[in-house]
Formats: sequence, structure tokens, C-alpha cells
Amino acid sequence: MDTFEGYHPVVNFTYFLMVLLITMFSMHPLFLAMTFLVSFLYSFMLEGGKAVKRNLCFLIPIVLLAVLLNPLFTQRGQTILFYLNDAAVTMEAVAFGVAAAIMFTSMIIWFSCFSCVMNTDKFIYLFGRIIPSVGLVLSMCFRFIPLLKRRFREIAQGQKYLGRNFTGQKLFRRVRQLGKEISILIAWSLEAGIETSDSMEARGYGLKGRSSYSIFRFDRRDAFMLTSIAALSGIVIYGCFQKVNSILYYPRIVFREVTALSAVVYIAYGILLLLPIYIELQGEIKWKHLYSKM
Repeated sequence: MDTFEGYHPVVNFTYFLMVLLITMFSMHPLFLAMTFLVSFLYSFMLEGGKAVKRNLCFLIPIVLLAVLLNPLFTQRGQTILFYLNDAAVTMEAVAFGVAAAIMFTSMIIWFSCFSCVMNTDKFIYLFGRIIPSVGLVLSMCFRFIPLLKRRFREIAQGQKYLGRNFTGQKLFRRVRQLGKEISILIAWSLEAGIETSDSMEARGYGLKGRSSYSIFRFDRRDAFMLTSIAALSGIVIYGCFQKVNSILYYPRIVFREVTALSAVVYIAYGILLLLPIYIELQGEIKWKHLYSKM
């Protein structure tokens, strides 16, 4: 089945780089709504229901904090909603807090999608020859996060079977047992790191003239997709330089008027965001069609 993950690493990396950069520098409500909804949907397609739960756990606290804290530190804005200890809470400050929270949450969700699509092999392929040490460190970091979580669960399960489960015990005993489990995890990880280092040294990692093998091949499909991403990103970035996505929050909320250029930029950004979802749906439909003929 065709998936966006099956494309060349350069295509995957370029897409996420462009989307993250545009998301980072856009506070326009339409841009934020599109990037949040698409990132949420794509995350659900990649990881299922657990992605929805995790994303909501990020979104709700961040939005609440932004809505509560930003008006307390920023009294700018013309539309006063109410006073809190003689401090004016304005609609503009609340709106800016919500926009900043959605932008930050969208970036977190896009990074979770990025970690699902860009595996260790792709990182080493992209950065292994140019900056091998950085590529190795990045790939190992992405590997160690889920690995440490899995090891910690194994340690906790083993301690539970030995009768050392800290649930229902006093706080001091729970902290002591937790510290013991973390100590076991650190010792296990250090030992595994030494074994990995010895294995890499034995295989000749870092030696001059060392060859490498790659399973990735850049074909016409990848070239077409990379060209599409570059063209759509170019349109959106040009629109950003023309301040199509600009908005004033203070002292009052002011949108730029909708023009032909802004409409083209909005459509291009929407198509850019939806590319992976379109590929996933197209592959699934094709697979079901072929499966029905078997």
C-alpha cells in the first residue's frame, strides 16, 4: 500500500521542514486552523486513537494556560471583557493567547507525525555522510525515547512480580522504590551503550573510506512529489513575505483584506498540508480495490 512514509527521506524531511517553518511563523487564524486540523487528522491516521488522547492532553492544558496567563501579563487591547484585581482582561489578549497555544500545539503534533515517518534509517541516510556524528546522535535520541519507556515498563513489571510494587505504600517507600527502578534503568542503558559502542567500533564506524549501503532510491514519483512540495511551499512563503498571513492583535484585531493572492496562498497551503493524507487515502483505496479482486 502506498503511504507517505514510503517516499524518499528527502521528500519526507522537506515536507515536514516546510510545514513546521510555516506553522512557526504564522499567527493567522485561518493558517492556524488548517495546520491544527490537518496535523490532528494525520496524527490519527498514523497512530490511531492513542494520538487523539495524547493530542487532547497537550491541547487542553496549553490553551487554558495561554488563555489564563497571557491576559494577566498583557493589558493591551481595546475590548475589555472584565477586570481581575484592577487588571483589565482584554479580548485581544485572550485571542492572542489562544492563537499562540494552537500554534504551539500544532507544532508538537507535527513533530509526533515527523517521528512516526522519519525513522532511524532515514536519519542516518540524510545526515550520515554529511555530518555523521550529528546524524548518529539524532537517530539514537529518537530511538532511545521509546526504548527507555519500554525498558522502564519491563523493570517495573519485574519488580512487581518480586513483590516490590510501590502502589498503595507510603510516599517515602514509593519514592525509594521508584529511585531503585530508575537506577536499574540507568545501569541497563549504560551497559547497553557500551555494547553498542564496542559493536560499532568492531564494524569500523568512523573509519576513512568506509562504505555505506542504502535501501532508498530516488525515482520519478519522489521527484514529482518533491517538486510539488517545493512549488506549493514557494507560493506560501512568497505570500508570507507579502504579509498575506499577517494579522494585528493589538490594540485591536485587524485582518488584511482578502485578495486574489491571499486566496491562492490559502489554497496552496491547504493542498500542501493535505498531501500526506491524500497519499494515505489513495493508497488505502487502491489496496481495497486490489484486495476485492483477489
